[in-house]
Amino acid sequence: MAEEVKETKEAEKTDTDKIFKTVLKVVLGLVLLVLGAYLVVRWRWEIWTLIKGCAGPFLILAGVIALAIAKE
Repeated sequence: MAEEVKETKEAEKTDTDKIFKTVLKVVLGLVLLVLGAYLVVRWRWEIWTLIKGCAGPFLILAGVIALAIAKE
């Protein structure tokens, strides 16, 4: 009987720990999303410059991949 009570308490503790870790991860994820969105809005012109700078290499890479697929 005592073993069953002990196992139940351990299971409840494990469930509580699991829920706490999940909630902590969700809160951290939401904080990072909000911070990221804020920085995108704040640095929108710098991000636009970065996107324009990456467009050329991205198109080159896409062309190389298309040629590699066509070669097969």
